[in-house]
Amino acid sequence: MNDNISQSSVNTDMLCVNTIRTLSIDAIQKANSGHPGAPMGLAPAAYVLWTQILKHNPKNPGWLDRDRVVLSGGHASMLLYSILFLTGYDLTLDDIKNFRQWESKTPGHPELGVTNGVETTTGPLGQGFANAVGMAMAERHLAAKFNKPEYDIVDHYTYLFCGDGDMMEGITSEAASLAGHLGLGRLICIYDDNSISIEGNTDITFTENVEERFNAYNWHVVTVSDGNDLNEIKNALVKSQQESEKPSLVILKTHIAYGSPNKQDTSDAHGAPLGEEEIRLTKKNLNWPEEPDFYVPDEAVTQCNKCIEKGIASEDLWQNLFLNYTKANPELAEQWVDEISGFLKKGWDSDIPEFSPGDAPVATRAASGKVLNAIAGKITSLMGGSADLAPSNKTILDNSPEFQKGSYEGRNIRFGVREHAMGAIMSGMYLHHGIRPFGGTFLVFSDYMRSSIRAAALMGLPLIYVFTHDSIAVGEDGPTHQPVEHLAALRAIPNLLVIRPADAEETAIAWKIAIKTSDRPIALILSRQKLPVLKKPDTDLYALMTNGAYIISDCKEKPELILIATGSEVHICIEAQENLSKKNISVRVVSMPSWETFEETSKGYRERVLPSDVTARIAVEAGISMGWDKYTGTSGIIIGVDRFGASAPGQTVLDNFGFTSENIVSKAMTLLESHKKTI
Repeated sequence: MNDNISQSSVNTDMLCVNTIRTLSIDAIQKANSGHPGAPMGLAPAAYVLWTQILKHNPKNPGWLDRDRVVLSGGHASMLLYSILFLTGYDLTLDDIKNFRQWESKTPGHPELGVTNGVETTTGPLGQGFANAVGMAMAERHLAAKFNKPEYDIVDHYTYLFCGDGDMMEGITSEAASLAGHLGLGRLICIYDDNSISIEGNTDITFTENVEERFNAYNWHVVTVSDGNDLNEIKNALVKSQQESEKPSLVILKTHIAYGSPNKQDTSDAHGAPLGEEEIRLTKKNLNWPEEPDFYVPDEAVTQCNKCIEKGIASEDLWQNLFLNYTKANPELAEQWVDEISGFLKKGWDSDIPEFSPGDAPVATRAASGKVLNAIAGKITSLMGGSADLAPSNKTILDNSPEFQKGSYEGRNIRFGVREHAMGAIMSGMYLHHGIRPFGGTFLVFSDYMRSSIRAAALMGLPLIYVFTHDSIAVGEDGPTHQPVEHLAALRAIPNLLVIRPADAEETAIAWKIAIKTSDRPIALILSRQKLPVLKKPDTDLYALMTNGAYIISDCKEKPELILIATGSEVHICIEAQENLSKKNISVRVVSMPSWETFEETSKGYRERVLPSDVTARIAVEAGISMGWDKYTGTSGIIIGVDRFGASAPGQTVLDNFGFTSENIVSKAMTLLESHKKTI
């Protein structure tokens, strides 16, 4: 950094703003990739927020009572990196110069865990908006639960930057609607209203009145007519802070690529570097030195770094407050520490009901509801709900009120018919810390959540998705509600743990595994129909299920045939095993609730369960057959559903699709006969 020219005639604030702009365009030009327009237009708002409004400590970005900031339009990442660098976060000028390069701290879109000061991974538009709603919900819940008179240990805001693209995405509508209903007054959104998208002016697709739309959502709306007016921006943010009953939308009228003589207010500046000549002209237009690149005036650093001392002082005040809170409320303080850290106390699983062979058949969704309530009684950070299907998903916590405006201490969230937003809101709640979220819907509607699930898997967030009505056994609702490809689709997402339990006992273990998982999301796949509680090996079932698959029923001799199944098809395979044994055929049945953990276990264990010299194998699952050939081999058979379902009673549909012991026996006899001929 250097300071070769006098800045005496230049307003210090605008000097800082233009440093953000020029750092951004230089980094994008060097990478020959990126989106310069939004950082140039939003630079004044970012400068005001980080240096004059935000409660944060750059030297401890994880301070618990900090304000959160989410950049929903993640393509504007250089805005975020520039302001974080200038305000003293752990970024160097070399990091800025390394934008979008291999293993850099400045990836193309913000990524959780890569850059200090980045609260969430954003990129798919609207995800960050819903993440911010989740963070604001978590803040309100924890404040209601832990704050005491004179001890507001939870007292912060969630800020959000979004643009026209975010506004067009459906997830934003879902999340904004819920936020307005809940009256999340600590949520403040800065909307970059520059009327430009990749294809051109937004009037080709987007002519709605955003102000009226958000008024209808029950938001407080403020308009800043000049996105370069620092005082107007600050006043709008302060006014939004004072509105406690509604979330706030600050409509910021900006110019994309502000300062660029030829590309300002054009779509050319949205998704491509300005070009060396245009950068030269832009710097000249901004009264900025054309050389060197990445010029950072010392005065700008000094000015922006003032927030460091302020941030340290703010955290010190909070630490003293929490120390006194601990003395006055020792039990609550201990609970706070446990919930923030995710610590599981001994005995957290002691109330989980036991299910045994001989018990009446029970749907795994019903068993899940009982287990969830038992766990929630011990783990008070467990909080969630359903996309308007709680009675069907069995996701209601019996001993907790609803999370509603005026009742933020409640743990039952009514997400409404908003699956996509629910998924991303769950991510935001977890990212805030202090909440272990769960959310339910029918498995077929996991498609609506897919982008949110993928983002959670990318970030390694241990969210718990409760997907019920898991197969064509849904029955009369027909093919629109009968998932067939969804298991394969979920299994295709890296770092997502999918568990499809065979009965109530496996369901209880699946919940234990889910609660103890800390590095990836978990999808529990549960039945609508009642299933028998199966006899298991006389071994620790938890240990068996953590291996992903286990021998649930074996033969005395070496097996001639192995039947592999998940979920509601396991008991049918055991019935088929019994019928085949009457024909003196040795059959092993393997329950495989989780492909992911089976692949992660040792090669030796996998060989013991599925010995390679037993090639006669049949996989049975009421979903598409894709992927099962990994376990059946080319000489095996897959009984699946490689078409859409049908409307009829559930058992009728299962029978007609061949999910019967009789069909499995028939297929087995044919398979074994063909194997004999090849020997």
